[in-house]
Amino acid sequence: MLKQRIQSDMKAALKEGDKRRLAVVRLILAAVQQKEIDERAALDDAGVLAVLDRMVKQRRDSIAQYEQAGREDLAAQERYEMEVCRSYMPEPLTEAAIDALIDSAIAETGAASMRDMGRLMGWLKPRLQGRADMGAVGARVRGRLGGGN
Repeated sequence: MLKQRIQSDMKAALKEGDKRRLAVVRLILAAVQQKEIDERAALDDAGVLAVLDRMVKQRRDSIAQYEQAGREDLAAQERYEMEVCRSYMPEPLTEAAIDALIDSAIAETGAASMRDMGRLMGWLKPRLQGRADMGAVGARVRGRLGGGN
């Protein structure tokens, strides 16, 4: 289970004295635990991936803001944290693989217009979670369904 792997990595970072990595892993575990408290249930791997995905997205936004403000030191720390979070996520899908999944989703759900967007995204999300930027996927789906960008 992904959560157990993160916990064992925390112990390893503690033993190795890798304070920088330890801080990020603790941050991940705190976010997972907070989500479990909010939902009053233990998270499965998909739930942990959703937390990691949100953390990566937050880091991406922070990097852009820090770079715009000229704070490269803070942007570098955010990049490091983002890479640690990504190390627990599955390999990102290629553009071709994403397009193939969108094609499969359209065929399977019978989506033909923007009214079918929710059903289509509901089919895609569990298959793409943690492996693709869902915002970008949504834009591609809109383009396919004729909704423009």
